[in-house]
Amino acid sequence: MKRNNDKSLKEAIEQMLNVYKLRRKFDETSLIVAWPEMMGTSVANRTKQLYIRDKKLFIRLESSVLKNELVMIRSQIIDKMNERAGSKVIEEIVLL
Repeated sequence: MKRNNDKSLKEAIEQMLNVYKLRRKFDETSLIVAWPEMMGTSVANRTKQLYIRDKKLFIRLESSVLKNELVMIRSQIIDKMNERAGSKVIEEIVLL
């Protein structure tokens, strides 16, 4: 039996993330965790560091060849990540 003020766990977590303004950090963290799945293991294995700050995705790579490839598909990466997050979490990519 569900009462009027009962919420599903998903609804309660969503509400908590919004109330405590944790939504963006949660989305950023989930994108970092999903990097290998989204970009493939060959890219993930060559990624030394990955973090998001001020809607910028910073990627430190060990391969200059890979860096050049990612520069060319930068906008597709941004679109793919924002689509996965369901909001505009990334506006720019900085390759280090």
